[in-house]
Amino acid sequence: VKVRDHAGALAWVERKSLGARRMVLVTAPLAEVRQRPEDGAPAAFGAAQNVALELVEIAPGGWLRVRHADGAAGYVRAAQVWGH
Repeated sequence: VKVRDHAGALAWVERKSLGARRMVLVTAPLAEVRQRPEDGAPAAFGAAQNVALELVEIAPGGWLRVRHADGAAGYVRAAQVWGH
């Protein structure tokens, strides 16, 4: 499969190495993950640049529901990550 990374480079990857879970990569210096898909919602956690988060679902209004490897979950702005 031909893929493009967050920097725009193209590469070939074996399909079997992609895995079943869909992931996104934080591109913002610090992404605020919220408890609800609202700018004013309390923060669930912060994710530093280049941290991979599991994409759980695409929510309305430019939000993505994500899960960190430690199990913490919440909503992040789609503009703060790559790969959705």
